[in-house]
Amino acid sequence: MATDYLPTRDVEKNSGPMAEELEGTHLKDTVTTTVLASSAPERKLVWRQDKRIVPLAAAIYFLCYLDRSNIGNARVLNSSTKNDMQTETGASNDIFNTALMIFLVGYFLFEVPSNILLKKLRPSRWLAFLMFSWGATTVGIGFVHNSAQMMGVRFLLGAVEAGLFPGLVYYLTFWYKTDERSVRVAFILASATLAGAFGGAIAYGIGHMNQISGLSAWRWLFVLEGIPSCLSAILVWFFLPDYPERASWLSESEKDLAAQRLYLEGAKGSEASMTWEEAKATLTDWRLYPHFAIYFAVSLPFSSLSLFTPSIVAGLGYHDLEAQLFTVPPWAVAYVIQILVAWSADHFNARAYHCAGAGVVGAAGFLASAVLPADSYSSRYGCLIVGTAGAFASIPPMLGWLTSNMFSTASIGLAVALNVSIGAGLGQMPGVWIYKAEEASRGYPTGHGVNCAMLFFVAFGALGLRYFYVRKNKALLSAAAEGVTPRLYKL
Repeated sequence: MATDYLPTRDVEKNSGPMAEELEGTHLKDTVTTTVLASSAPERKLVWRQDKRIVPLAAAIYFLCYLDRSNIGNARVLNSSTKNDMQTETGASNDIFNTALMIFLVGYFLFEVPSNILLKKLRPSRWLAFLMFSWGATTVGIGFVHNSAQMMGVRFLLGAVEAGLFPGLVYYLTFWYKTDERSVRVAFILASATLAGAFGGAIAYGIGHMNQISGLSAWRWLFVLEGIPSCLSAILVWFFLPDYPERASWLSESEKDLAAQRLYLEGAKGSEASMTWEEAKATLTDWRLYPHFAIYFAVSLPFSSLSLFTPSIVAGLGYHDLEAQLFTVPPWAVAYVIQILVAWSADHFNARAYHCAGAGVVGAAGFLASAVLPADSYSSRYGCLIVGTAGAFASIPPMLGWLTSNMFSTASIGLAVALNVSIGAGLGQMPGVWIYKAEEASRGYPTGHGVNCAMLFFVAFGALGLRYFYVRKNKALLSAAAEGVTPRLYKL
């Protein structure tokens, strides 16, 4: 088999072998012919993987995001009859926002350990466990009676949801090459926008169940949205494939081809767990911290839109159940734009430009929302759609870019977990506070202004990071021996 010739060590940027050193492995020609997925067998393999992995991974994240963000719907659901979550738990605006933020504390603390456990325990087992746990926790939120209980259960929800998104991004690196990842991350992340769209529609329907069996509609919302996650965990346990080399539905030749494809550009399920030396090397790789910084910045609009879209729409003149319905279009548009931008970023190897372009578009939408008169409801609603689409579209190229420029299984797992932990964990905390309830009548200028500034930071940060990688690539080419092409950083 072709895999019999694979050397055991990883190809690192500065310490590993260059192209000419791989000639003795009998793999150079094979890798070269498959790297662009130009062969019919490789295209068939990728399509088989897609059918097995992408829909299931997207469905998992859809349910996760639905269970995470439904608290925004519950906050205003049936508020006209005082049967909303905030009123019935006796929480002030600050206490309720603290309950939103406490989720992110658990999220931040458990992301890195979760990615380590994913590799140790197999993706299917660990992700199924997380899924059942957050589903049960979501059901539990439906039975809280005061703000202390709400904060405790929200912390637990953050802890068990923490490992999912970085775990899925890490998981894709075991199956896909660098120029194939952004669009698949987009399909997974775009399921969050679908959850936002469906979440509003579901909340609208469940809103009519108010006081059935003595339960307020917001309680039914958590119960009915948590149960599918618990049941789906069983499917994930049995049907989510772990690694290509263990996939029973792949032939031996397809397993060999999968190994050849990912030799230089993917994580390996057969590799040992991370060592302290590998962790130290990743933690002191200072080029990663600009990646973390721009992900931190984009996490503010990500979290604030996730939690406050119903409140923002209510501030645009739509109320109660009607406000739930009008949360759907911004998420639906973002879903389409997100996938198109991610595909283009991979296709043209231009992740920085696409990330920056989407950031500028999103920033323009929030800037217009901030400066328009408070009673310009239609215009501000259109700007909300633009801002949401731009903010979400910048994320998949950002994540695909990071994983494309990591070169060992251990470093990919740790870097992705740190990126989401520092960026999404810490970065989402300020997003909880920027949409102030007392500014609803003024159109939330603080929230829109902060999101505008963060997205401009994303745009300029991505361009600056691209400039750094261009210079690094030039240095690598200058230092390479004649006739040898080093592995270059993706742009």
